[in-house]
Amino acid sequence: MSPRRDAADPRRTGFTLIEMIVVLVVVGTLAGLVGPALFRHVGTARTQAARDELAMLDLAMRSYHLDNGQYPTAEQGLAALRTRPALEPVPWRWKGPYLRRSVPLDPWGRAYLYGAPAADTPGRFTLRTLGKDGVEGGSGEDADLSASPGSSASDSTSADSNAPSTRPVDRSSTDSTSTTPAVP
Repeated sequence: MSPRRDAADPRRTGFTLIEMIVVLVVVGTLAGLVGPALFRHVGTARTQAARDELAMLDLAMRSYHLDNGQYPTAEQGLAALRTRPALEPVPWRWKGPYLRRSVPLDPWGRAYLYGAPAADTPGRFTLRTLGKDGVEGGSGEDADLSASPGSSASDSTSADSNAPSTRPVDRSSTDSTSTTPAVP
């Protein structure tokens, strides 16, 4: 038989219940203080990612236009930036793909909306996302974001005057262009 170990034995291992409770209280307090500060910036990061992707899509659209003399039709959509359109009018000078990867979804998992230029405004296409809530209008993370050439923006993310403007969309006026999802 081995001798019985006493609770006062200095060779004992493990933690007492009180020590475990103290550690849990400290960890819980830190999580309660730091957690909200970290997660507060997730929404701003998604909004910034949407702005960056809209700027990238705008640049690809400009390259498409330079090669083909026109923007894709609503039926061709943003997929025309990745694969040569088969629908009329088929661009005969297509030098794509104009995107290295497939057309991205917005940071909230929905397709970007592309509004093809109308006949009376041939250079004015629209690219937009409806924000976190997926419905028109809103503010903050729910605000609609749009990129279109020649528009002025108060919250443009670039100081470059040639960079596309990315701005919240004003839904008080009606848009004459048709919108189709970016991904077929």
